[in-house]
Amino acid sequence: MFCCDTDGLLKELRVAHEPNEWRLFIDASKLSLKAVLLNNGNELPSIPVAHAVYMKRTYHNLKQLLEMINHRKYGWQICADLKVVSLLMGLQPGYTKHFCFLCLWDSRAIALHYIKRD
Repeated sequence: MFCCDTDGLLKELRVAHEPNEWRLFIDASKLSLKAVLLNNGNELPSIPVAHAVYMKRTYHNLKQLLEMINHRKYGWQICADLKVVSLLMGLQPGYTKHFCFLCLWDSRAIALHYIKRD
């Protein structure tokens, strides 16, 4: 289920839609994708705009979700966990050597995980 007419949905809920006052939260699990609009000041309720069951967490599915809800038109900031962000950035999914796109921390170098420095 995708909401293609976000303006109509918010109008029906009697909520003013200023795209810069909303964030798009994407939650992806192994079997479902969910997208919810969150108000920046938490003054308004969260508004679900997409829920897809049996849709795996892949770049193609996330791209399709963003296209279906017209993300390009509104330009909401995206909030998500690191797995979703890495998929959106086009990084390799799964257990990789450098899984974080922000650093080059080697997740397989177990001997270096807990080095204490002054």
